[in-house]
Amino acid sequence: MYESPLTGLVLSGGGARAAYQVGVLRAIARLRRERLGPRSRLRSPFGVIVGTSAGAINAAALACHADRFEASVEVLAKVWQEFTADRVYRADSLGVIRSGAQWLTMLSLGWLIARWRRARPKSLLDNAPLAELLRHMVPLDRLSMMIEQRQLHALAVTASSYSTGVHVTFYTAAGGVEPWSRSQRISVPARIGYEHLLASSAIPFVFPAAQIEGHGDATGWFGDGSMRQTAPLSPAIHLGAQRLLIIGAGRMHEPPGRQAPAQGYPSLAQIAGHAMANIFLDALAVDIERMQRINRTLALLPDTVRQDTPLRPLESLVIAPSQRLDDVAARHLGSLPAPVRTLLRGVGVGGSKNDARGGAALASYLLFEAPYTRELLALGEADTMARRDEVIQFFDWDRFAAPRRSEPAPLAASPQGLDVELP
Repeated sequence: MYESPLTGLVLSGGGARAAYQVGVLRAIARLRRERLGPRSRLRSPFGVIVGTSAGAINAAALACHADRFEASVEVLAKVWQEFTADRVYRADSLGVIRSGAQWLTMLSLGWLIARWRRARPKSLLDNAPLAELLRHMVPLDRLSMMIEQRQLHALAVTASSYSTGVHVTFYTAAGGVEPWSRSQRISVPARIGYEHLLASSAIPFVFPAAQIEGHGDATGWFGDGSMRQTAPLSPAIHLGAQRLLIIGAGRMHEPPGRQAPAQGYPSLAQIAGHAMANIFLDALAVDIERMQRINRTLALLPDTVRQDTPLRPLESLVIAPSQRLDDVAARHLGSLPAPVRTLLRGVGVGGSKNDARGGAALASYLLFEAPYTRELLALGEADTMARRDEVIQFFDWDRFAAPRRSEPAPLAASPQGLDVELP
């Protein structure tokens, strides 16, 4: 049985930046165990889980193990701690040549070779390895059982339709959740499959679109769910969440810093990084501000007036990086496989120190390498522990706190009964 009040977890997109989310969840699992004792290792504190892009993958993995919360977080942490880029996309020379090199050639010489129809690469990188990783990492066959056993109320993942231009939330939930529709965004009840996760995480231009069929108007080719996502919090609210834990992937708590203005015309990587930030980060920050304004407005209304409006105040806790993830990525550019570094250098990532700083924003989404993801995991844990009191107050764990006892031994990375053999 999921906890009351119904708590929603919102995991934003951000490619490799999603390692930060797992660090936050790891700290939450630790704090929960400290306050509630060993019994808290099982049931998930989140009845509604909503994810976008790489956050959709983390969300689905947690939802499928809603009866083993701490164990599932540790398995996710093991994946992110040991990440290499070739688990997500083809990082070998041949794979890069067959996708990225052809794609860049089409950009520069397309006018000359467009008549050769065979030379139509779909994306900068080939993410075929991700499909295999998902089958090891996310046991979707358990999802319906989690809902039937009331371990989970709902899971939702979002994707953006290239075919219709509509933003679609695919969800599976306990009975009574009616689909909702708003301007340029709809919801569709679905048996969530790997195609939905591949579609939600298909970063535009970088990874190929994924095809989803069998959902009426929501059928066709889809890309990353962060595109055209004007209301990232909406699915969790529609699915009944009464309070929200929101884990961002940048900007909201990052220090502004003093960055020297770039010299000369911006590289393609700088422009792409700026566009990625707009896709992955801005909509969430805007929606959180909107929610906070509504809360303040409702607080000013008399009770009799507030009862007549469909709006309701929503308790929330937002945890986002305290450091600039672009700067973290800049320290780890050398961790990328050599063929990928060569490819990205062609668009302005790496090379000189100024290039590294300017192109790190783009690289921060593609750096699926352990030195970078481990630092993000550690940052997520540290940021959450620094807000320990806020986390405990948000979940109201003191009300259910078990008598204090010695700290249990930490779980192994792949606990008994939840072994995951990574490809």
